Order: sequence, then C-alpha cells, then structure tokens
Amino acid sequence: MQLKIRNVTSDDLDAFVEIYKKAYEGLEEYAYTKTREIKSYFRWLINRDKDGFFVAEVDEKPVGFVACDANWLSFFENEEVGEIHEIFVHPNWQGKGIGSILLLRALDYAKERGRRIAELWVGVGNVKAKRFYKKFGFEEKDIWGRWQRMIKRINPS
Repeated sequence: MQLKIRNVTSDDLDAFVEIYKKAYEGLEEYAYTKTREIKSYFRWLINRDKDGFFVAEVDEKPVGFVACDANWLSFFENEEVGEIHEIFVHPNWQGKGIGSILLLRALDYAKERGRRIAELWVGVGNVKAKRFYKKFGFEEKDIWGRWQRMIKRINPS
C-alpha cells in the first residue's frame, strides 16, 4: 500500500462526491445529500483556500479528503484561524490512520500559514468524530444549533 497526500485539483470532483456520500452514510443530518450541493461545496472549498485542500490516495486512488482554510476569520477567536471545513475518509479505509495523516497535514498547513488556532465544527451527536479530534488535542467549545465548535492551539503567540 502506497499512501500519498497531495493538493486537490478540479479533476478530483467525482471522487470527492463519491467518497463524501459514502463517508456520511448514517450522518446525513450533518451533510449535503444532493450531488449538486456536494459539487458546489467542493468548488467552494477550492475557492476558499486551494492550497489547504488535500486528498489522500492509496495506490493512486483517492480515499479521503481534508480542507483547511487558513484565510478564515473566526468570529469567536476574532482572528484568522486554520478552519478545518471538511475531513472524511472512505469507510473501507477508516481505522487505518489515513484520517490522522490528513488532519496532521491540515494542522501543518495552518502552522505554515502562521495561524495560532485550528478551529472546526462537528455535529453535536457525532461522538466518533469528537473522540477523534480530542485525541489530537481539540477542545469542545460553543454549541450552535446542531454544531459544536472545537479548537486547538497550534502556534504559540
């Protein structure tokens, strides 16, 4: 198995849609469900910060994605943060460390861009994801509707 992390290109759209749908099975309340919406989301992520949008490939086949936006102004932190808008791995590849590698790549990207804080929003009821983020030092913060904000300090001030 050869794992490679690279920047996303527009050619990754179909793989993004396919893996996104599979990764969010059972979590539809926290996901886009229409193909058109997922494609728009993909384009929005590229436009927000294409340099922070990565795909994990195993033997040159996409298996997961992470999108870290280092241009995001956090209303809560009152500064630009490394906002992790999205991270998911195909269910067949979960539990093999790929999500961890993607998250660490996103955090490294935010550090490279000089951000002090990484921020993300996770579904309040998505216990598996919250446990995953806590393993990396993310702390639970505000709840807004069905979303919980989590942050991690990544660069000393």
